[in-house]
Amino acid sequence: MLTVKEKKQYMAPPSMNRTRKLISNRMDKITMKVVFVGDQAVGKTSLRNRYLNRTYDNKYKITIGAEFSVKRFLKESLTVCMQIWDLAGQAQFKPVRALYYSGTVGAVIVYDVTRRDSFENIPQWVEEILRHNQGKPVPLLIVANKIDLRDANPHLDHCVTKEEGEQMARRLEHYFREQGTPVVVQFCEVSAKLGAGVDDAIERFLKSLVIEA
Repeated sequence: MLTVKEKKQYMAPPSMNRTRKLISNRMDKITMKVVFVGDQAVGKTSLRNRYLNRTYDNKYKITIGAEFSVKRFLKESLTVCMQIWDLAGQAQFKPVRALYYSGTVGAVIVYDVTRRDSFENIPQWVEEILRHNQGKPVPLLIVANKIDLRDANPHLDHCVTKEEGEQMARRLEHYFREQGTPVVVQFCEVSAKLGAGVDDAIERFLKSLVIEA
């Protein structure tokens, strides 16, 4: 996890004031990179659009390779420029995805609660992130999307439950702890279609990646 050190405070002579201000301004800005991953059609792009643009499109549009967005926000004394890379989930784009993981400081892994296979593939996405990020584990946000479909169809017994999602997050945290590289794994349930839970979960996760020592 990236750590941003707080700049040292000291009294400078009057002649240094302008130089100190310029240095301070540079240190008050930081750029970070996060990836959105998960199987095809789980709602990664819908989730990103709902968070960034407050919009939702019912028509499915395939992501070709990767799509890029920027979210800027303040965290304490820092202006954070968060680069969000939405990576295509299809198997044929696996070689392309490999190009975008390097330098990642956090990952959002999305699954569809009505498609159990997309949930069971989460460990494979974790392995892919590790493989192409120099083996470096990063904080994760596991997102259970499309809960509106599960709630509207309670008879669908194949849906992934909230308890299963929470258990997956705990299992991943335990795995990284056992490997000696502990990271935080957050979990949330959302509906990108309705906007339920989206803003709070993603905002909290992105801001948690910025740590001031």
